Amino acid sequence: MRTPLIAGNWKMNGSLALVETFGQAFSRARLPAGVEVALMVPYPYLGAVVDALAATPVAVGAQTLSDRPSGAFTGEVSGGMLAELGARYVLVGHSERRSLFHEDDEAVLARVRAALSCGLVPVLCLGETLEEREAERTEAVVLGQLEAVLDALAPEERERLVIAYEPVWAIGTGRTATPRQAQAVHAAIRDRLERYAGSLAHGLRILYGGSMNANNAAELLAQPDIDGGLVGGASLKVDDFLAICQSAG
Repeated sequence: MRTPLIAGNWKMNGSLALVETFGQAFSRARLPAGVEVALMVPYPYLGAVVDALAATPVAVGAQTLSDRPSGAFTGEVSGGMLAELGARYVLVGHSERRSLFHEDDEAVLARVRAALSCGLVPVLCLGETLEEREAERTEAVVLGQLEAVLDALAPEERERLVIAYEPVWAIGTGRTATPRQAQAVHAAIRDRLERYAGSLAHGLRILYGGSMNANNAAELLAQPDIDGGLVGGASLKVDDFLAICQSAG
């Protein structure tokens, strides 16, 4: 059985005061058994979040990483640095990285490999725009992004990934894919994983990301192929994020 994962993505938000609030709240909270929780925070807060959550089961992750291990790349952060700080997860290929920073499939693959080489778990983000959905290209786009990475990895490397389906049209817009829409894409992803290996299809976690909140989380998480959530805005509100975590139990 796949372990549900609720991952909060703070994006370029947060403060040391918020870090402290989350640390205090999660040190008191009783999370559901068999549910994994992670917070993906901006680079400057990684160390503080690791310390604040040290007495909790919550894992820490980053929002991207360089494809290089070290060198003269001013402003970049390597996977080795993230691992040394205590990060376990790292987002790769988030739609904002693809659209705003022009990371194509080749760049995403390079970052997946960089994460794996440092022992980090890459959360590979896939998703289509509104125009692509209206043109009925959702599966072609999403599965194309998936295959661009999986085709280049060894079987044992594929098993170390987490997948996150995030319809771009539902990120930060208040619009959410219906449970039926989300499940359909998750099922298509899992079916494609089956072509690589049955164990991959049965074992790999696929998260839903796209305006998941405390009100819609339970219905989304009840779908058979949705194994958790990549939560944006709601992950900045400690009570809402805790409610989503409880919904996964």
